[in-house]
Amino acid sequence: MTDERQRISRRDFTALTLAAGVSAAAGASAASVTGMIDNDVLVKTPSGTCDAALVHPQGSGRWPAVIIFPDVFGLRPTMRAMAKRLAADGFTVLVPNPFYRSTKAPGIFPDFDFGNPADRAKLDAFRAPMTSDAVMQDAAAYVTFLDAQPSVNNKAKMGVVGYCMGGPMTMQAAAANPDRIGAGASFHGGGLVTDKPDSPHLLVPRIKAQFYFGIAASDDEKQPEAKTKLREAFNAAKVPVKIEVYEGTLHGWCVKDMPLQAGKPIYNEPQAERAWNEMIALYKRAQV
Repeated sequence: MTDERQRISRRDFTALTLAAGVSAAAGASAASVTGMIDNDVLVKTPSGTCDAALVHPQGSGRWPAVIIFPDVFGLRPTMRAMAKRLAADGFTVLVPNPFYRSTKAPGIFPDFDFGNPADRAKLDAFRAPMTSDAVMQDAAAYVTFLDAQPSVNNKAKMGVVGYCMGGPMTMQAAAANPDRIGAGASFHGGGLVTDKPDSPHLLVPRIKAQFYFGIAASDDEKQPEAKTKLREAFNAAKVPVKIEVYEGTLHGWCVKDMPLQAGKPIYNEPQAERAWNEMIALYKRAQV
């Protein structure tokens, strides 16, 4: 999350998210634009009610389910567009508002300033209830919700994918639902390995899902040992895992509406496309 700490004006944020949404949709098949059902839904959880987006192809079919855990900027047009692109490949996709205990989506306001102590305190307050146990309870509720949807093939394994702070949520979700979640992907995930007793990597013995970790080069420079500890944890649990560092990338490189950093874009289209293809390949391997 550290590389996302840029000042974004309300006008710039709006322009970025709308442009990214159009661009992401254009990158998918035509079905993602003309043949998608995109609904606002409410999911009951042990902590209350989570506002979320539910996206799936039109028609009476049933498709494997995928949960997208957003980055710190929350549920917004860019994440919905990514859900549409994924749905175009034949999935029913849920994108929850991670901050639902504190605020409606997107949570982070367009003029949020990571350098402003007051704004940082507000974000910390939003994130405080999101303990590992709370996220795992949320994930179980999302799985239950999805399994009840007529558009979901509940005989197929589910997939999860997360960006930035959503990365560790994929591991928490897979640990909480080992018999339902068959594949997890984390891109520029933050806090995957910590020295705390609730570090996500310590949940690996409870995970049955195959995993893919795409690590930003800038994150790897700061914590080079994280990928080794992750690999050791998965190998010890005998759970398939693929871990790669994406050369030349910054934290956030997969998401189109990331702000400029030192005048240069964070989003890296060739590497983002590579990451997307790795995710789809993972889901196919895991028969999601």
